[in-house]
Amino acid sequence: MKLDPLGPSFGAEVFGVDLDRAADQTIVDIRAALVEHKVLFFRDQQLDDDGQVLLGRRLGELTASHPVVGGVDEAHPEIYALDSADNGFADVWHTDVTFMKRPPLGSILRAVTLPPSGGDTNWADSQLAYDSLSAPVRRLADQLSAVHDGNREFGYYLAQRRGGRGSVWEGEVVTRLDPVEHPVVRVHPETGRRGLFVNPGFTSHVVGVSEAESRGILDLLYAHLTKPEHIVRHRWRPGDVAMWDNRSTAHYANRDYGTAHRVMHRITLRGDVPAGPVV
Repeated sequence: MKLDPLGPSFGAEVFGVDLDRAADQTIVDIRAALVEHKVLFFRDQQLDDDGQVLLGRRLGELTASHPVVGGVDEAHPEIYALDSADNGFADVWHTDVTFMKRPPLGSILRAVTLPPSGGDTNWADSQLAYDSLSAPVRRLADQLSAVHDGNREFGYYLAQRRGGRGSVWEGEVVTRLDPVEHPVVRVHPETGRRGLFVNPGFTSHVVGVSEAESRGILDLLYAHLTKPEHIVRHRWRPGDVAMWDNRSTAHYANRDYGTAHRVMHRITLRGDVPAGPVV
């Protein structure tokens, strides 16, 4: 297994690995590299749906496909199909499923159908973004919590497409999307590093400040998080697989391919309850 880092600490392309047949030690090495580099890219893989699920189980405990959206089929309830023909877009910066009390640890995304051009995905390093904030802003962010609300994106889907009955998440059937509160700065449970844990997709407001203050704080953090020096961009090819640490990244899928068809299959690993710094 060889890694070609895309930056000093963020993003790497992995060579010499067949994810369908990887040895146990290789899986251990991949898991460690995921924490260190935050997003990994594998070219020329032969995974199908069964292989993707098996890979996920070797890396951790799988969740349902999504709290609200059902699996790709009955045989694969863990796979979330992002299909452009069914509004399967992710063209807003987000970290997966932060509107639940226990968001996923990470995700594994496989290219199924790609447009002739376009459809790249971008990842932002939330830890690098935190580190590069000025000290006074870091101290402010360390003290804050924010509310994450999935109703804007998925409330209608839950009510209308699934009849008010979503997936089983953390042992319970999801029947409503109650907003949850998370720290604005998340401490990574494996490394202790701090990273920004707010995103435009699901964060509604900062707790304990005025609406105007909340908007100003979040706009500042979003602009900083998505600065070019904090981002890696992947141009997809058939056979590509990407995996990322959901605890230290945000991502955005470009919707720049017109009416062409794009289908991606995603699985997610069960995570923990986000913890903030002790201040």
